[in-house]
Amino acid sequence: MSNSGGHTQQEKNYTAYLYTFQMTAKSGSSFDIYRQPFGVRTVRIENSQLLINNEPFYCHGVAKHEDSDIRGKGLDLPLILRDFNLLVWLGANCIRTSHYPYAEEIMDQCDRLGIVVIDESPGVGIQLVQNMGNVSLQHHKEVMTEMVRRDKNRPSVIMWSVANEPKTNLPEAQFYFKSVIDHTRGLDHTRPVTFVIGPTEFNTDRCARYVDVVCVNRYYGWYSDIGHTELIQKQLKYDLTKWFETFNKPIIITEYGADTVSGLHQSPSVSFTEDYQGDFMSEYHAVFDQLRHQFLVGEMVWNFADFMTAQGVTRVDGNKKGIFTRQRQPKMAAHLLRARYLNLINQTQIEQAQTNRKLNFQTHIDKEGLYL
Repeated sequence: MSNSGGHTQQEKNYTAYLYTFQMTAKSGSSFDIYRQPFGVRTVRIENSQLLINNEPFYCHGVAKHEDSDIRGKGLDLPLILRDFNLLVWLGANCIRTSHYPYAEEIMDQCDRLGIVVIDESPGVGIQLVQNMGNVSLQHHKEVMTEMVRRDKNRPSVIMWSVANEPKTNLPEAQFYFKSVIDHTRGLDHTRPVTFVIGPTEFNTDRCARYVDVVCVNRYYGWYSDIGHTELIQKQLKYDLTKWFETFNKPIIITEYGADTVSGLHQSPSVSFTEDYQGDFMSEYHAVFDQLRHQFLVGEMVWNFADFMTAQGVTRVDGNKKGIFTRQRQPKMAAHLLRARYLNLINQTQIEQAQTNRKLNFQTHIDKEGLYL
């Protein structure tokens, strides 16, 4: 067994060691060698915190898509390396495989760099009652079995997401998603299980009670009250607080973003400009900072890069919510987010150092006694 340890270049306090298990099968003069990379770590939820190896972990990352302007969704190895170089530059420590399992080459890079993954199934937009019947349920379980079987040995995978933005306020959704979540837990009890909430609210959702972490997508200031960034903080803080009070589970914002045309500027900022994207994100960040030490355990911008969508009157040349263009060039928001993520890394290092000093001091008192 060999150790090919690596770590993120930005976050020195979180080091990922990757091992390789090698098995050799011999038959006479012939032999076969099988190598399985793996890592050793724990993931658990405790007191509204996400703990990795018993240490509080705050996800600051991105949702992605397998997409580029030349190969589309086709496998592109140089692009994968470019994306991970940008993730390291950004200071990101997590991604979500929105909305399907990603290529194994992408997962390999996450394992090597210590970038954690919310591994998501292709169960996107399950909105209709007829998609919550027995046939769909059986297929959904099969999909989760295949995904867990493929990725269970990956140390980067810290959470399974069974769906994105299903309509979980429907009566039929309760049995359906409880069954899928229970099935996934039965396959792997070592990782939290979730789904990503979109169109439902805290007072109508029937399924958030079954997850370990509440993941929500929110677009205040874009899909509602567009242009009114002054409303974002009040709306977002109220919403997230109510989700926590209702279900008493840690929360990750898995999507927030505004469509932005690269190079478009206006003052005062208006929608679709780079200026508006920056103002929009800054309002969200203010709320994240208020809730980060309470119950918020992660923030993930939508999206890492612009991506193509089906043609329609609501999209001009695809989805433009990326902080990078489809050609992987940074918008203003990428620099804004980089400054934030690097600051979060520094804060985390300071907080951990202070905690370690307190523990060392307490250990010294326990051993030596305290005399006044």
